[in-house]
Amino acid sequence: MSRSRRAIPRRLLAILILAVLSLPRSRADIGIAGHYDPPYTPTACFGHDPLQFPSSFLFAAAGEGIWDNGAACGRQYRVYCISADRPKTCNPAQLVQVRIVDRALSAVSRSSSDRATIVLSKIAFEAIANPSASSVNIEFIQ
Repeated sequence: MSRSRRAIPRRLLAILILAVLSLPRSRADIGIAGHYDPPYTPTACFGHDPLQFPSSFLFAAAGEGIWDNGAACGRQYRVYCISADRPKTCNPAQLVQVRIVDRALSAVSRSSSDRATIVLSKIAFEAIANPSASSVNIEFIQ
């Protein structure tokens, strides 16, 4: 085989490697979302302060996986429902942005799911899924 014939596959391989490396990488995580109902105060992050809640009421309590010893307080997450036990539970293409205001483990109201990565306010959960579901599988990103 001549040198020029060997050079073509090497060039093609180099181009393929560069193309794969330039593909966007997903930085989202996968988890479970539950929901909780009022009362929401006091919270582990901000106590009784009513200003901790966004006017949209799109907020959440952090599960132990993202609580990070309280560093999660105030973080914003975009949450998207990807699946559930029952078909047609998720609202397709619906995304919510929530602010962490509490720790799920110590929240005044109990979560609908003990396995939740993130526990959404009732309004936030209803935006992405059927409220009769106790939990849904989610994709979330800070």
